[in-house]
Amino acid sequence: MTLISLMSLAVAAAEETHGEEAGAFPPFDPTYFASQIFWLILSFAALYFLMSRWILPRIGGIIEERRDRIADDLDVAQQVKTEAEETRTAYEKALADARARAHALAAEAKAEVDREIADETAEVDAEIAAKSEEAEKALSEAREKALAEVRTIAASSAAEVANHLAALSLTDKDAEKAIAAMDKD
Repeated sequence: MTLISLMSLAVAAAEETHGEEAGAFPPFDPTYFASQIFWLILSFAALYFLMSRWILPRIGGIIEERRDRIADDLDVAQQVKTEAEETRTAYEKALADARARAHALAAEAKAEVDREIADETAEVDAEIAAKSEEAEKALSEAREKALAEVRTIAASSAAEVANHLAALSLTDKDAEKAIAAMDKD
C-alpha cells in the first residue's frame, strides 16, 4: 500500500466516525495532497540548498579549524614537555654538580682542618717536650742541690751526734771532710 492509499483510508474512517458535519482534517484531505507535496519538496530543496551551501561548509570549516588548533596545541604541549624535560635534566645535573662541589669543598676543608690540627699538635708536642726537658733539667739541678744540702746536713748531724755521744768536739767542717773521705773509698 502506498502512502496515499493509507491516507485516503484514514480520511474515510474519520468521515464515517464523525459524519459530514465535522469535515475532514485538512492535512488528511486528499484535495490538498498535491499542494502539500509541492510545498514539502520546495521546503526540502530550499533547506537542502541552504545546508549544503552555507551551513555545512561553515560547520566543516569550524571543525577543521578546531582540528588544526588542537593539533597546534598538541605540538606546543609536546614542545613544552620536551623543554620541561630538558630543564629538569639540566637542574638535576646542576644539583649533582653542586653536591659534588659541596662534597669536594667539605673534604678539602676537612683535610685543611686535619693539617692545622696536626700542625698545632706538633707545636704543642714540641712545647711540651721543651717544657718537659726544662722541668727535667730543673729537677736534676734541684736533686743535685738537695744532695749537696744532704751532705751538709748529714755532716752537721754527724758532728752533733759524735759530740753528744762521744763527748768529742768536732766542727761541721771536720765532719764534711770525713764524709768526703768516705765517698772517695
